[in-house]
Amino acid sequence: MTERRALITGGAGFIGSTVADALLADGWSVTVLDNLSSGKRGQVPAAATLVEADIRSPEAAACIRDGNFDVVCHLAAQIDVRKSVADPRYDVDVNIGGSLNLISAVHATGRRTRFIFASTGGAVYGDFVTPPNLEDYPKDPESPYGIAKFSTELYLAYFARVHGLDYIALRFANVYGPRQDPHGEAGVVAIFCQRIIDGTPLTVFGDGGQTRDYVYVGDVARAHVLAANHKGFAAGKVDACAFNLGTQVETSVVQLANTLMGAAGKKVPLDHKPARAGEQRRSVVSIEKAKAALGWTPQVPIEEGLRRTYAWFSER
Repeated sequence: MTERRALITGGAGFIGSTVADALLADGWSVTVLDNLSSGKRGQVPAAATLVEADIRSPEAAACIRDGNFDVVCHLAAQIDVRKSVADPRYDVDVNIGGSLNLISAVHATGRRTRFIFASTGGAVYGDFVTPPNLEDYPKDPESPYGIAKFSTELYLAYFARVHGLDYIALRFANVYGPRQDPHGEAGVVAIFCQRIIDGTPLTVFGDGGQTRDYVYVGDVARAHVLAANHKGFAAGKVDACAFNLGTQVETSVVQLANTLMGAAGKKVPLDHKPARAGEQRRSVVSIEKAKAALGWTPQVPIEEGLRRTYAWFSER
């Protein structure tokens, strides 16, 4: 067989390293590009090649230019919604500027390289639509992070229509699982795991009834393998090549806490704090398009995923 070559940006991180494992298991040759600002060298699979570089750098562009990659999985990002609010210019620099550096490098090669972009299903739709959110729902992000992610999708759609770029955008719901760092909203699972282990109260903002769609990291990694091996999709409007990845199940913060304590076999108090201004009340995505077009469905229910995640944290 001809060697299939994949580049994973952010491949030393929580999701990226899991994607690297999945692609290696599928027979791909994997290169990881990561500046290790938040990713961990020890999470890069031994069979992968590590290139230490920032996605905004000429070195990252050169890696793409010289790598003869069949697929670029772009997961490196500024991931903290709160940081994007505090410093939107930095968020733009990394999440739009860095992405454009990579997209332009792929375009400049003249090679048919698929660009798989890690977008967000939890932040692009906003609070002005009734979930479960479909891919073609109106977009009205509540944060600079969501704005930057959707802006990158707009650039991808432009490059696809005008320059023939082959791309797929995967809009993640709230990803959780082993290796997760407690950053951003999705980090609540990691934070809760550590606090249960330490026997300290779990902080819940407001009444804890706000819901999210929690999807296990292994299921997200499997979607990348399916996207990498797919024949591709015709360019069109911005949503044509976009696919939500979630479970289509809403879980409240209180439900999450109780399920996780059940997995741990340990109870700790819930410490209710004032609700956070601007926080979305409900967030859940429709996954029917990914089922039909990619043949993807989540396989790990939240009870099992939280059990695996807590076991991973408790072992450490």
